[in-house]
Amino acid sequence: MRFADLLIMSLNNLRRRKLRTALTVLGVIIGTASIVVMMSLGIGLRELNQELIESYGSLTAVEVRGDYYYGAGDDNAEPNYLTDEKIQEIKGMKYVESVYPLLETEVVFMQGKYSTNTTLTGAPREYLEEIPLGEGSLPKPGEKELKLIYGNSVIQWFSNGRGGGFWETGELPDVDFMGRPMFVIFDMEQYYQSMGDNSVKAPKKYLIGTAGVVKGDVRSGGNYAYSVYAELEALKGELKRIFRKNPIPGQPTNKKGKALPYFVYSFCVVNVDDMEHVSEVQEQLADMGFRAYSSSEWMEQTQKQSMMIQAVLGGIGAISLFVAAIGIANTMMMSIYERTKEIGVIKVLGCDMRVIRNMFLIESGCIGLLGGVAGLIFSYGISFAMNRFQSIGEMMVGQAGDISRIPPWLSFAAVGFAILVGMIAGFFPAMRAMKLSPLAAIRNE
Repeated sequence: MRFADLLIMSLNNLRRRKLRTALTVLGVIIGTASIVVMMSLGIGLRELNQELIESYGSLTAVEVRGDYYYGAGDDNAEPNYLTDEKIQEIKGMKYVESVYPLLETEVVFMQGKYSTNTTLTGAPREYLEEIPLGEGSLPKPGEKELKLIYGNSVIQWFSNGRGGGFWETGELPDVDFMGRPMFVIFDMEQYYQSMGDNSVKAPKKYLIGTAGVVKGDVRSGGNYAYSVYAELEALKGELKRIFRKNPIPGQPTNKKGKALPYFVYSFCVVNVDDMEHVSEVQEQLADMGFRAYSSSEWMEQTQKQSMMIQAVLGGIGAISLFVAAIGIANTMMMSIYERTKEIGVIKVLGCDMRVIRNMFLIESGCIGLLGGVAGLIFSYGISFAMNRFQSIGEMMVGQAGDISRIPPWLSFAAVGFAILVGMIAGFFPAMRAMKLSPLAAIRNE
């Protein structure tokens, strides 16, 4: 008997028992939807974690720090500072594509009645070019004048000294980075002394121009949101001009308290050619006496946790489909008892036993197919409804985005799995039908 004839016969048999078929298909729909929704939550959680980690830095970037740049921990040991010489040594390491030295210095920003003290970070132009700007543009290559790039969330730290900041009132301070001049105090030691002692003269304020503002609003955050950046060489030149031969705040000094003839960088970012080589580069940096951190470490931990959660959620959904499989097996067994005489006639006519087996397998497979497709459609509806509430994703991982994500491979796998489960559930009843005695089947009423 041809496959087409078997398919038509199987569909007619299912159509004759509409209510029973519908209830059995409903079980498969619930089982399939449970698996897809549960798996989509696990996938969504894993991808949201990955997006959150990537928003705070590249997965192939390693942050390297030397001895605490205010001074080494052991007075008798030679401090392991990040200097230009060390930067060049790191650049020559295997798998390293580029190295960005960064220099941090604490300053005070003042505009009108608002002020804040925060960190000013000097970075190479290559690093600054990776910063997405919402306003303004980078300084021209080779420009010596110091200009600043403000993070999109920096404005929240400005205060008029009376309390009631942005997170308490919900109102941003009247600070305009692009439209009004910004004064900067670099001598923090004298600044703090002048605040507590009226006899100490207030430090000099310098008018520094603005190059741009990082893209995004104050709430969106991001890797560059909370810092102020400047071109590295321009910042070094400004610090040398301001402090001359005096020690620069934050920079280490020699045993006599004199300024060192070179800059010590706060940290550097090492860009590795491939994520697979990050661990090896970290080990090399550790051998050099530096502390190395990368987002890939956090990524591996969160991925393991997400995979465990996804497996648990998928297992919960699989239980529902297992219950549906029992329903399919029960339906097919009932069908055998009702069609015993029909099976006997088919055997007496000399049909191959495999025809009987294939007929029941096709029927159970069709139930799995119908339930799988309908369950998948139902899953998309549930996923869409869940993703309408963006606050769910923000509440779980602190990152806005779809918490339920159904990739194409999951859709095909779910339908295929539903068909497979249906056919497996129908295999035992099909074998039972094959073993019926033809004469006993014909005499059955």
